[in-house]
Amino acid sequence: MNKINSTENTDESISISGDFKDFKESLGNNPIEKVSLVVSVYNEEAVLVKFYKEALPYLKNTGKKYEILFVNDGSIDSSRQILNDIAAGDKNVKVLHFSRNFGHEAAMIAGIDYADADALICMDADLQHPPSCIPMMIEKFDGGYDIISMIRTGNKSAGIIKNIASNGFYTVINILSDTKIEKSASDFFGISKRAAEILKKSYREKVRFLRGFVQNLGFNKTTLKYEAGIRAAGQSKYSIKKLFRFSINTILCFSDFPLKLGIYAGISAAVLGFIMMVYTIYSWASVGTPNGYATIIVLLCFMFAVLFVIVGIIGQYIGIIFSELKDRPIYIIEEGKNIKI
Repeated sequence: MNKINSTENTDESISISGDFKDFKESLGNNPIEKVSLVVSVYNEEAVLVKFYKEALPYLKNTGKKYEILFVNDGSIDSSRQILNDIAAGDKNVKVLHFSRNFGHEAAMIAGIDYADADALICMDADLQHPPSCIPMMIEKFDGGYDIISMIRTGNKSAGIIKNIASNGFYTVINILSDTKIEKSASDFFGISKRAAEILKKSYREKVRFLRGFVQNLGFNKTTLKYEAGIRAAGQSKYSIKKLFRFSINTILCFSDFPLKLGIYAGISAAVLGFIMMVYTIYSWASVGTPNGYATIIVLLCFMFAVLFVIVGIIGQYIGIIFSELKDRPIYIIEEGKNIKI
């Protein structure tokens, strides 16, 4: 059984009075009527039926209206046919088929765009995001929360290297960015209808970090902790190379600090140059003309290395701007089942 803990943005030691007390009391007065489960799918033929059968009872037992929206991100296995068969037998199951593989983030955005509910829960189909968390998430929605961040307490399937890299990534981005992202946050999260509307209208970047966008929204937030399950089938679609590229793009999209490295590098070079000048004068005064050939070569190599790194960073920012200016679609839907497109 998955252990789930809750952490809310409240402090019970503070006395609540006046308008804030009324606000707190109003949080629980608007229970949701319908929930949409948004599921990203890419080559998940071995687990789709199992996921559907496992998630369905949790949705039914909540007493809410519900829909399950599968987004097929251009799968090349039999996922398409399996999803069509599930949708044919259950009118509450909706399916979007992309014309090709646009990526996991694009699939989740499409799900948010087409979901029709008071609250949305985004998760993957590989059962690493446990459906058993759904009732508690709905309970938080009924309590008036707009953002529910699911925080991993462990992920044995990822391995030591990926877990260390993940912690390092969140540490770096929280230092460099004004947006503070929960450590070990995942693409398993819940958002209210009004939060989803803002994501649909205002967060349409071509280079995306959806969980960062969700953290950036504000509103009434809470967190739930869960332990990631063992991947039911297949393997991660994110290679080390893809994760590295994704991490770099995310940092550049959420912070302009890398652009300022040129200033810091210039200041450091000026200080280093001054020190070398003092050293050269001292050497000349002490032993005569100094032999500075090796020192000059080392300094030149260092300065050119810094220069090329800065040029590379600027190139990455230009690449992101270029992607935005092209304004190509985030995704293209080829076909839908039980849904109007």
